[in-house]
Amino acid sequence: MFEQLTDKLNHAFRTIRGAARLTEKNVSDALKEIRMALLEADVNYKIVKEFTASIKETALGMDVSKALNPGQQFVKVVHDELVKILGAKAEDLVIDSKKLNIIMLVGLQGSGKTTSAGKLAMLLKKKGWFPFLVPADVYRPAAIDQLKVVAEAVNVPIFEAGDDRNPVSIAKRAVKEAEGRGMNVVILDTAGRLHIDEELMQELKNINRAVSPTEILFTIDSMTGQDAVKSAAAFGSELDLTGVILTKLDGDARGGAALSVKYVTGKPIKFVGVGEKYDEFEPFYPDRMASRILGMGDMLSLIEKAQDVVDEKEAEQLQKKIAKNQFTLEDFRKQLVQIKKMGSMEKILSMVPGMSQVKNASKLMDDKKMIHMEAIINSMTPRERENHIIINGKRRRRIARGSGRPVQEVNALLKQFVKMRKMMKQLSNPSVLGKMKAMKKMRNMNLPFQ
Repeated sequence: MFEQLTDKLNHAFRTIRGAARLTEKNVSDALKEIRMALLEADVNYKIVKEFTASIKETALGMDVSKALNPGQQFVKVVHDELVKILGAKAEDLVIDSKKLNIIMLVGLQGSGKTTSAGKLAMLLKKKGWFPFLVPADVYRPAAIDQLKVVAEAVNVPIFEAGDDRNPVSIAKRAVKEAEGRGMNVVILDTAGRLHIDEELMQELKNINRAVSPTEILFTIDSMTGQDAVKSAAAFGSELDLTGVILTKLDGDARGGAALSVKYVTGKPIKFVGVGEKYDEFEPFYPDRMASRILGMGDMLSLIEKAQDVVDEKEAEQLQKKIAKNQFTLEDFRKQLVQIKKMGSMEKILSMVPGMSQVKNASKLMDDKKMIHMEAIINSMTPRERENHIIINGKRRRRIARGSGRPVQEVNALLKQFVKMRKMMKQLSNPSVLGKMKAMKKMRNMNLPFQ
């Protein structure tokens, strides 16, 4: 996500990090590189102009904090300005538990409306809402069938339109049925076109008048950059948009749409699609996204992901086992399974502060290696997982055959497990000295199969 932009911005910061103080010369030099990086990322030129002017004014006119050196101070200014561009603060859906809420998804064909409808339904369902999906796209071949597949995948009911081919009629009937079934959120998947036309806009206006949606969300494929932002502006001039959904953000190395859409439309980004799976759909937080763009990671999102997959009681028991030096290969296997639930290693590492600066960080511990490690542990007997000491040469060869991995990888995994076990024991040590020793060892510790 935004890999190219992150690299170029960090290169720009290098010109100022070693400076003794912020001057007009070194600030201007850094801003020249930042300007080029943003334009190459397909960010709207008006935004680039205002953004760099604001950074220069703030950086040269501020009192330098004693807690930060000039380079850090400059990065902080850039971060704060990025947050402003992205929307200043997170804005959630405006929905009321005491009434039926109608969310209308609009956008061009291929922007990801249907998939986003399912992802949004799944997210709302997790939060305790009762969503109802409605297929209001009667033109695109198999659009209704696609939404049925999506509805089944996320286990959410869908309105059966039957032979009705009138989107306005479908929307009205669906709302009436949702009320009768006790649903509290209706999600309308409307038709898109390959380009904006009068007929499409009129149809959307008719649906809007007929059901009065509480939210009208414009769905943008972030990888189409400025073209998507222009479309959003055109839709916004005809409909009272309440927000934006950015799809395919995980594949966007540039970031032009994300950095331009709030400025151009005046509407907040409310959700982002960050993967193909239905649970890879997140509320948008401007401050967290700014940190990720600058390579600072996103620990809050990482913690939230971990909380979604980690059982609190199991975590407490694991903590006790670590403190008593009773952490086993079976415990390690369970941790690998939980990490896999959080997403790819590349996404997890992108949220860890500083990892963007580590060359080939994702290759040190990629998803294949995780699968290989799990396969090796799965090939062990329950007794071997509970007591790694009994795994002799003969057992290692058997485990290698069973997992389809070389004996060297089995040896490497066991060696690293022993090191990790000691390190975790030291990290559980309440003394500061104990923790410092563990952190020093962790820095020098190679990952399995590295």
